[in-house]
Amino acid sequence: MEKKTNNFGAILKEFRFKKNLSLREVCKEIGYDPSNWSKIERGVLAPPTDLNTLHKWALTLGLKKGDSAYQDFIDQANISQGIIPEDILAQKNLVKSLPAFFRTIRNDKPSKEEIDTLIKLIRNS
Repeated sequence: MEKKTNNFGAILKEFRFKKNLSLREVCKEIGYDPSNWSKIERGVLAPPTDLNTLHKWALTLGLKKGDSAYQDFIDQANISQGIIPEDILAQKNLVKSLPAFFRTIRNDKPSKEEIDTLIKLIRNS
């Protein structure tokens, strides 16, 4: 049984359709295997982790670096892989608060100190 991944595949397919590109056309343009692209779109195969590859895909699909749709595309690929984005990891104070954030979204109660730290980070962002 094949593992289903996050909804990155649906997003990938949606952008491909918006550009009116067939699966084979987009793969020929970027030099990627159509079979693997199809598996990613269906959620059977995880997206690539290489930022250069994702950047190339985003540009081919009409996304512009710096736009929120571009960043969402990259973030969704990372989420599908279970990866915390590099720009988040570079913020040491934010990384220290991630355990409290994870507990919060799991409905585990963080400590008052952890909540205060999260609030400060949110206010300062």
